[in-house]
Amino acid sequence: MIWIDPPRWPAHGTLFCHVVSDASLPELHLFARRAGLHPGAFDHDHYDAPAERHAALVDAGATPVDSRELLRRLVAGGLRVRPAQKGPRRAAAAASARRHWDADPPATAGVRDALLTRWGEPHRRYHDVRHLAQCLHALDALGATDPRVRLAAWFHDAVYEGRAGEDERASAALAGALLAPHLPVADVAEVQRLVLLTATHDPDPGDVRGAALVDADLSVLALPTARYHVYARDVRQEYAAVAEPTFVAGRTAVLQGLLALDPLYRSASAQAWADAATANLSAELDHLRTHRVPLV
Repeated sequence: MIWIDPPRWPAHGTLFCHVVSDASLPELHLFARRAGLHPGAFDHDHYDAPAERHAALVDAGATPVDSRELLRRLVAGGLRVRPAQKGPRRAAAAASARRHWDADPPATAGVRDALLTRWGEPHRRYHDVRHLAQCLHALDALGATDPRVRLAAWFHDAVYEGRAGEDERASAALAGALLAPHLPVADVAEVQRLVLLTATHDPDPGDVRGAALVDADLSVLALPTARYHVYARDVRQEYAAVAEPTFVAGRTAVLQGLLALDPLYRSASAQAWADAATANLSAELDHLRTHRVPLV
């Protein structure tokens, strides 16, 4: 069931209310779509809606309750996401990435800042600094301390225009240009090789560094459900110019391809992520097949 609380939360010069489901996030997304709420209003376990929309949302089927009761129903439905469980905002992700670099700087701060500028480009929605921070945290979890792997994480989407294959080649070339003054030729070449692997996610058996990088790149797939839904929304927003039927067809093919990977994760430590990732991917694919619309 869909619930809505009174508009009492100030932001952007108005008051906002919260719209939630006590059953499932897909139910919430489908209601939001019918009611005309923008996907950008989704925040892990609710949609924010301005006061001017409150009456229309009630007319569309949301049941009004006070904020305490809304929270109680959200918790009872198992869908409550506490602030500490949410994905980081971009500023926090950039600060985290900066701390990772500064802990053992492989090159100058100028290289770091040039890369952060790229990761902060306004056209990015998923492949932004939050993705970079996620990859670095995943490498920590995998115990991947080789500086070449960590540099490859910084460079792997440093060029991002939504051109599969071309972006990875351009990112590898950028790594060559920026790292040449700081690292031996062999190390630069290894960073470039690793960056190129993120185009296929298919390292050779025994390629420990390659496995760590591609597993970190795909670690988002195993995040808790609410964070996965934020990821799915951001992917759709990156392809906002693509017509919905075309996007659904393309996204379906991507999900099928990911589910066909055997194994999905190559590192021994990353095998623990496989069940959660498979559940997320399968649920999104089922949604696309059933409703013929994006998950978020």
